[in-house]
Amino acid sequence: MSDELFVVTVTYSPGPHLDRFLASLAHATDRPVTVIMADNGSTDGAPEAAVERYPNVRLLPTGANLGYGTAVNRAVTEYGLTSSSDVFIVANPDVQWGPRSIDLLLEAAGRWPRAGALGPLIRDPDGSVYPSARHLPSIIRGGMHAVIGPLWPSNPWTAVYRQEREDPSERAVGWLSGSCLLLRSAAFAEVTGFDERYFMYMEDVDLGDRLGRAGWQNVYVPSAEVLHAKGHSTGRDPARNLAAHHVSTYTFLADRYPKRWQAPLRWAFRGALGVRSNLAVRSSLKSRRAQAKGQR
Repeated sequence: MSDELFVVTVTYSPGPHLDRFLASLAHATDRPVTVIMADNGSTDGAPEAAVERYPNVRLLPTGANLGYGTAVNRAVTEYGLTSSSDVFIVANPDVQWGPRSIDLLLEAAGRWPRAGALGPLIRDPDGSVYPSARHLPSIIRGGMHAVIGPLWPSNPWTAVYRQEREDPSERAVGWLSGSCLLLRSAAFAEVTGFDERYFMYMEDVDLGDRLGRAGWQNVYVPSAEVLHAKGHSTGRDPARNLAAHHVSTYTFLADRYPKRWQAPLRWAFRGALGVRSNLAVRSSLKSRRAQAKGQR
């Protein structure tokens, strides 16, 4: 592996999160790091300010809000990362890096030569562990989680799918959260990167699945830790983003059951997700109206 490490982050008016992301990189690795910001149309000036403050940061305007996976692909292609480096990192700009987190991921990559993606333990702002290493969705496990999870959070299908009851251990899993990934360049190139049909959500599930089908592993490395603030961009328009989540979920499930005789199954997915989406959007809009009324 070469000494220089590339980190790709997708920015969309990231605010103060971006500065914390960049400042904490110094604690994550001793290697020289170049950060590529694939900017999807920020209006807060944070990416431009970061270029002025940090000499190792590059700004790549994408020209529009292309979505997460497409923006990452654009940066990887523009900088030739799959041909110029053995590995690279993709991370959200609201991540804060823990001590030696990147070095620990790199060490694990050496232990797992068939790891196409490696992900750290992710903590929420309250210090709790986010279930970032999961099984791939199946008809029952993933379907029940998607449809009834919001109504019954403690249901057994969600617990199994999210692997919430397993102690953190370094192991191969079905997929890893796209909020922070060390990616092996050869693996990313083999599966042609992120599927650009996913505007947001499920692109990491899809990537993990396709890496596994191609013979690569997704490896959870809990010795490496990051903090993820979450929701700095998705929280701006929750109704729209809830709807996008359900569209992405249907796309993923429909892809896995494409045969003509499986059409009734796809109709069931679409119907159940449509009902859930409508209920979730209504609930979100009602909550926002109530909050706005209370602030008057």
